[in-house]
Amino acid sequence: MLALTELGQRLRQERESKGLSLEDLQKLTKIQKRYLLGIEEGNYEVMPGKFYVRAFIKQYCEAIGLDTDAIFEEYKSDIPSTQTEDIPQQLSRVRSRKEIPQHTKGVSKAYDYLPTVLVVAGVVVVGIIIWVIAQNIVSDRNKEQATQDAPNSEVQQSNTQEETNDTTAKNDNSTSEDDQSAADKKEQEKEKAAKEKAEKEKAKKEKADKEKKDSGKQEYKEVQKIGRSATYALSGTDAFNLEVTSTQADTWLDVKNGKGNAFFSSILKKGETKEFDLTKETEARVNIGYSPGVELKVNGKAVDLPFDSSKQVRQVVTIQYQPAEAQ
Repeated sequence: MLALTELGQRLRQERESKGLSLEDLQKLTKIQKRYLLGIEEGNYEVMPGKFYVRAFIKQYCEAIGLDTDAIFEEYKSDIPSTQTEDIPQQLSRVRSRKEIPQHTKGVSKAYDYLPTVLVVAGVVVVGIIIWVIAQNIVSDRNKEQATQDAPNSEVQQSNTQEETNDTTAKNDNSTSEDDQSAADKKEQEKEKAAKEKAEKEKAKKEKADKEKKDSGKQEYKEVQKIGRSATYALSGTDAFNLEVTSTQADTWLDVKNGKGNAFFSSILKKGETKEFDLTKETEARVNIGYSPGVELKVNGKAVDLPFDSSKQVRQVVTIQYQPAEAQ
């Protein structure tokens, strides 16, 4: 096993402190596990090219929430600069004049095989002619047989049609009973679906009314911004419900209260939503490892992330909550 470089040791410690395995990091960065292990061990020879070393290290840092520029500056001695790959020289395919057969010898050899070629061609032509004649004879016999069998086929077809009509009549009676049973079952399913739909709409309306009531007096305002962190104050409401959804890719999510107790600290998968009831808390800290596509809602109302996610991938949002009844 290779000895870890200072950079590799720093990255591995940061990854393990986040509770991430190499498999988790592979899902986040889309970089193969063996390349991630190569970065930690300083074994850049496993990379597909030296150009990818810096790019992979940058993605690794962003996924675990490290400042890429600072890492590159601090460990520049451990990170190779981009170099142009050597292009292998084409091997010469020029043949020497001695390897090329002389023209006169080739022509002479071709004349030696000419009689054999003519005989084989003649045999093939005769075979084709015999095959065509045989096909014509078989075709004529098939036509005569079809003409003789036509009257018998018509009688057999007539009998078959009568049997089919009898069977259809019996099936019609059976089908009418099955149709009635199916209709009753379909009507019951329809009534059940209508009832479930009405209950869902009622619950949805009640939830919307509650959110509307809360959002009417709720106030969510910015207090300060420092680096990649921002603080907001939530007031004018008796509830503090937080929803976090990732719509574009898997992301690291860490949600803690003001005392440092964690509500969630793991991977939030693409398309997944996590809900947190923080009504009894006075402060919540939301650490987002990969912010593009992440949506926040406070009491059902969407709120913007503090920074442009294309420029600030990792973001930390602190929300200070003061219930309305305490104001």
